[in-house]
Amino acid sequence: MTRFLGRLGGWCARHGVIVLALWVIAAAGLMGGSLALGSPVSNDATIPGTDAQRAHDLMLTGFGPGFAAGGSVQLVVYSDKGLLIDKAKKAAVEQAVDRIRTVPHVVAVDSPYRRGGIAANLSIGLIAIRLQGNDTTKLAETTQALSKAADPARAAGLEVVAADGSTPADKEIKTGPSEIIGVVCALLVLVFAFGTLTAALVPIFTALVSVVTGLGVIGLLGYVVDVPKQAGIMATMIGLGVGIDYALFLLSRHRRLLESGVPVEESVRRTVASSGGAVVFAGGTVIIALSALMFGGFPLLSTLGWITGVSVVSAVLTSVTLVPALLGLLGHRINALRIPFLGRKRAEGSGWGGLGVWVARRPWRVLLASVLVLGALAAPALALRLGPLDAGYEARESDSRRAYELMTTGFGPGSNGPLIVVATLPGKVAKATDPIVDRLSREIDAVDGTAHVAAAKLNTSGRSVMIQVIPDYAPSDSRSAEVVRDVRAISVPGVELNVGGKVAAMVDAGDRMAERTPLVIGVVVLLSALLLLLAFRAPVLAIKAALMNLVSLGAAFGALALVFSIGLGSGLVGMDAPSSASYLQTIFFSVPIESFVPLMLFAVLFGLSMDYEVFLLTSVRQAYLKHGDNGRAVAEGLGSTGRVITSAALIMVAVFVAFIAYPDPMVKTFGVGLAVAVAVDATIIRGFLVPATMVLLGRANWWCPRWLDRLLPNLSVEGHEEEPAAAPAKDLVTAG
Repeated sequence: MTRFLGRLGGWCARHGVIVLALWVIAAAGLMGGSLALGSPVSNDATIPGTDAQRAHDLMLTGFGPGFAAGGSVQLVVYSDKGLLIDKAKKAAVEQAVDRIRTVPHVVAVDSPYRRGGIAANLSIGLIAIRLQGNDTTKLAETTQALSKAADPARAAGLEVVAADGSTPADKEIKTGPSEIIGVVCALLVLVFAFGTLTAALVPIFTALVSVVTGLGVIGLLGYVVDVPKQAGIMATMIGLGVGIDYALFLLSRHRRLLESGVPVEESVRRTVASSGGAVVFAGGTVIIALSALMFGGFPLLSTLGWITGVSVVSAVLTSVTLVPALLGLLGHRINALRIPFLGRKRAEGSGWGGLGVWVARRPWRVLLASVLVLGALAAPALALRLGPLDAGYEARESDSRRAYELMTTGFGPGSNGPLIVVATLPGKVAKATDPIVDRLSREIDAVDGTAHVAAAKLNTSGRSVMIQVIPDYAPSDSRSAEVVRDVRAISVPGVELNVGGKVAAMVDAGDRMAERTPLVIGVVVLLSALLLLLAFRAPVLAIKAALMNLVSLGAAFGALALVFSIGLGSGLVGMDAPSSASYLQTIFFSVPIESFVPLMLFAVLFGLSMDYEVFLLTSVRQAYLKHGDNGRAVAEGLGSTGRVITSAALIMVAVFVAFIAYPDPMVKTFGVGLAVAVAVDATIIRGFLVPATMVLLGRANWWCPRWLDRLLPNLSVEGHEEEPAAAPAKDLVTAG
């Protein structure tokens, strides 16, 4: 692989203009096509085989118009002065309802002036709209048209907003200033690291080309697969981080070779053959970790994982082609526009090299201290609270948040997450008031936590009934999940009962995640260890490295628990507290974390942690191959990579912190978790824990049974053409 990468890097350096032009054309073409055609997204959170999914499937057949595929919309009407039943206001609302009926795909509209349509305070009403034949990926566009049709009510001084599940749920999260902030912070770190503006701009440019290309591909994929609304922002977040980091590693090696007198083209070839191999392996671990989410049993999570992996593939490709092309074009001008007093070389043995020597002399004490610190950081994770996020945690100025608060005021918190009970009856009944249906309704009404049980609706076959249940609690309240489980526990002879709706679906998602999490973790760790084994031909080192990457997860989950579950600063990261909250509650209040976030966070973090592990281990291995002294190799490896890894980590932390400013709560949780984990990983783990364990393991790090050594293919993360000859065979530990 290293020979191929070396030839590829050399060719790109010689044909820099062609490579640069091809990448710019590809990026512009893909993004242009995505913008011109649109980037459809989906918020389909179906989980095959679950009770909620069975309820949903049954609901689609035989219950009248509007329950087939197409979606439904609710508009909340509010009068802050006077009552909705006032003559003028009622006339305006009814005019709006008549106009809504003329909107394409509308098959049924329930006016607020029906039983249960107006709140007890007579100032809040609900227009329920059912659609048929509408593309569910265009539900946001349809909602805008329906909201526009309600303008007569607004003209009468009424407020009309779309309820949660009707508006931005299927609308792609658009990019914003966070990318700019992240890029500027990354540029500052690179300027301090390299001391020249030209060198600092190379990773920024390649990362931007990579991200634009990846987003263009993802946008067009929306016409082939269901792309989650968070895919674009997740791809941007991860793509920027790894794209800049990979280019940084290559550029650092190239500048060192130039300083030693190697010609430009030869330096580029050696750089791509060596560090390029590490980039490919590091990117491969990220992709493996993200792809393993397919074992989670949650299609939305699986798709989000592999689509985010598109940005990683793009980052790897630009690193091994566009970066060498730019290095070839710039030549020695890579050091142009030098910033005074920055980028100066430190004395040999200082900084990270000195830390490596210090750790190597006292490994047991360093190991114990590292474990204690990491344990303290991870301890809050025991308080991690998982649960569905409802619109009550959206940005305060959003329509969905406003509708949520109006629904809560008028109809109770449970109205934002009704349960849909679909029951299959033992035989055909003629009406919805049949004794067996009445008994079922009474059983549901007797469940603790049910605020209202609507009248049963019979399907056309007379074999199924649908009953809407309003809980006492908000969708994000853990007690709502208990209501779901209690309703599902109801037993009426001959009746098969299924519970659907958003809350029920999230309960099923949480159960599925808990069931599949060990499998996903096992697959990721096993495949990553196998990849490391192929790269380093050292089983102890591969297993230890794979397991070590799990450690940073504890710190990430601890940070999430502190900020969101315990609420120590949730307001400081931009989460808006309920309107009724006190001053302190606007800063400190508990926020649930979606059940699939920890698993997604695990996959992303494991892959990113492996990046730093690969670069550190390759440097240690190079040193060990030279002289066979394990302790010295660890110190030298840490000294040669510490500054680069720290710079790379600072860049990632800056990018992830910038994304905390996004209004979407899920993006905020990822920003906090990723930033903390990367910071801990690049300092405590790579600076102390990994070197200490490697020193203690000694020559066992590099042990490999002879039979396994013969079976493994001859791969290498980094080529060593520019290095001195390897150590004699006796210095490499093998055993039969």
